[in-house]
This record gives sequence, C-alpha cells and structure tokens, in this order.
Amino acid sequence: MGQQQLLLIVIGVIIVGIAIVVGINLASTSAQSANRDAVIADLNNIGAYAQQYYRKPKSLGGGGNTFTGFTIPPSLATTGNGTYTATVGATVVTIVGTGTETGNDGKTKVKATAVVTPDNITVTINN
Repeated sequence: MGQQQLLLIVIGVIIVGIAIVVGINLASTSAQSANRDAVIADLNNIGAYAQQYYRKPKSLGGGGNTFTGFTIPPSLATTGNGTYTATVGATVVTIVGTGTETGNDGKTKVKATAVVTPDNITVTINN
C-alpha cells in the first residue's frame, strides 16, 4: 500500500474513535439527566402524598393539619429511579431522593431534596 492509503486508514480510525467517545459521553449525560428528572418527579409525587396526609382528618387516617406520623408509602420508598427518605416535622417534611446514576461530580449518585409545606413543594438539586 502507498503511504497515502495508510495515512487515510489511520485518520479514519482516529475519527471513528473520537465519534465513539463522543457518543458514549452523550449517552452518559442523557442517562444522568433522565434520572435527575425522574427523581424530581418522584419527589413531587411523594410531596403530594404528604400534603394529602396533612389535609386529611385523623379520623380518616390522615394527619389532621400536621405532618406528624407521615411515612413514605412503601411502594415509593424505593423505585427504579432511586431511594427516598423523609424527615418529618409538624409543619414541614424534608424528602431526600438519591438516584441510580452518577451525578455531576462523577463520584456520588444524583441527589435532590424536596421541602414540603402544607401549601408548597420546593425541590433543589444537590448533585
């Protein structure tokens, strides 16, 4: 083979290698973003359950205008998106969701926190 043909083969292999690396990075970033969005959706869902518990009278199994006694439903404590834990106070519930994908720092899992009050759910992204 001529030198031109060898050079074209080497350049072709380099271009294909770069394309593969870019594709892997895009897939990883996409999975991370999808997991973060799913954890946020789960946090909002669990927060809505907490607000429902707050408003429901004690005679119907609710909190009677307090979050005290609220627990995350077992079917939502661990999902395909992540695991969730709640810290319950009388007027506020803090729910931490830990996803299944690695977060922005490349070391820890995707994490978000929801602060639930009787009238509001505020979600912040931790990683």
